Amino acid sequence: MTRIAVGAFLHETNTFAPTKATYDDFVHGGGWPAMARGAGVLKTMRNINVGLSGFIEAAEAHGWELVPTISAAATPCAHVTRDAYERIAREMIDGIEAAGPLDAVYLDLHGAMVAEHFDDGEGEILARVRQAIGRDLPLVVSLDLHANVTPEMVEHADALIAYRTYPHVDMADTGRAAAEHLALLLQSGQKFAKAFRQLPFLIPISWQCTNDQPTMGIYQKLAALQDDAVPTLSFAPGFPAADFAHCGPSVFAYGRTQQDADAAADTIAHVIVGHENDFDGRIYTPDEGVLHAMELARTARRPVIIADTQDNPGAGGDSDTTGMLRALVRNNAQRAATGVIYDPESAKAAHAAGVGASVTLALGGKSGITGDAPYRETFVVEQLSDGKFVAPGPYYGGRDMDMGPSACLRIGGVRVVVSSHKAQLADQAMYRYVGIEPTEQAILVNKSSVHFRADFEPIAETLLICAAPGAMPADTATLPWTRLRAGIRIKPNGPAFVPAKSPPSSSATG
Repeated sequence: MTRIAVGAFLHETNTFAPTKATYDDFVHGGGWPAMARGAGVLKTMRNINVGLSGFIEAAEAHGWELVPTISAAATPCAHVTRDAYERIAREMIDGIEAAGPLDAVYLDLHGAMVAEHFDDGEGEILARVRQAIGRDLPLVVSLDLHANVTPEMVEHADALIAYRTYPHVDMADTGRAAAEHLALLLQSGQKFAKAFRQLPFLIPISWQCTNDQPTMGIYQKLAALQDDAVPTLSFAPGFPAADFAHCGPSVFAYGRTQQDADAAADTIAHVIVGHENDFDGRIYTPDEGVLHAMELARTARRPVIIADTQDNPGAGGDSDTTGMLRALVRNNAQRAATGVIYDPESAKAAHAAGVGASVTLALGGKSGITGDAPYRETFVVEQLSDGKFVAPGPYYGGRDMDMGPSACLRIGGVRVVVSSHKAQLADQAMYRYVGIEPTEQAILVNKSSVHFRADFEPIAETLLICAAPGAMPADTATLPWTRLRAGIRIKPNGPAFVPAKSPPSSSATG
């Protein structure tokens, strides 16, 4: 029987964010499944929308024996601590080395992990795996669409295969695609030629959405280029908040010949560069967005939904800024709801006060974001929850969620979801678990950039994007870049990055 070692280690790192990812964050998982080991991996990572789940399903259909190592993921934030990285990586590598005879390795990785001691978290993992298994054994990897792919990742893996949807409703599908590519490698006993192209400008995440142009059309053309000669072709728009040389979009192709791979990669890269002007759109200030939403809501039959994009915990925000809440209250918005504000202290105070009580809080604003502060007001506690529920929408795909002690608080016509754990508000259940019915609201403000669209677009009158203070600027040119590669444009049609000149070295004289 074909034996495949499998594992997962995922983190999307915003090097400008306020909070680092600790080992305990991976143990809990945030919006991801909790850490699992050995046989627990195959139980935990099954029948949900993650890459490893899709791979497990396809592997069982092929009759392969899976040897699970570890699965671990954490909510996006700043760097993965050295302790967390080394403990998880060591367990994964030890599991592979102890697996006995293997025919291949499959890993579910993100592609945009930065650790305290490694800029290229995945490149280092793949180098260690390659050292453990040798040069000949196939090593196939599924990646997030936001991967910042590096030359080292391409070198060590026999195939990197990225998601094609944002919102990521195809994570499990990508795991299945990785299994089918691995089947080709195992059947032929030969490896495919690789082509890798890094693109010349950063793409802000709000304009990477595959529900809209130009990204939708780019992926349609990409899919049409795949055939027997080029069985795998990927475009990763990248995660534009990691300050290191290989941050940015890329294309990677695998072909029967080098000419096949190069031709496919060059074709799709040319299409993407030709759309540089199109990766842009309207961003509202908090007051502009709320006032526009209130005007639209007068005649709307469905909620007007605002993305609080700069405090997206799926992009490194702490999900606790108060700019959009202040704008809702300041403009007297009615039938409005927002979430999730991460504030364990306020959630605890609400539980202590009880349903129906009025409680004065310093809500949110604790992550030290410039221009933000705790919102000191009196709220009514409308409902309490232990934070445990299922998120059945297309992004989370039926995951068991644990937001910790949570509450619905009300101030005027505005309701607020407050939690003790962080996760991106990308599922309608993240309102319902504290008693808010999202379809009955006039305005919803979600701490998310794009993933919420998978579950909320069907109920939305329209979608707006607002930029309140947060860790993930909607305009990538506003980030204080210091270590990008020379020449990459820091936004579409923006200025090229110029590295600071090192001071001339001097020698002491005596």
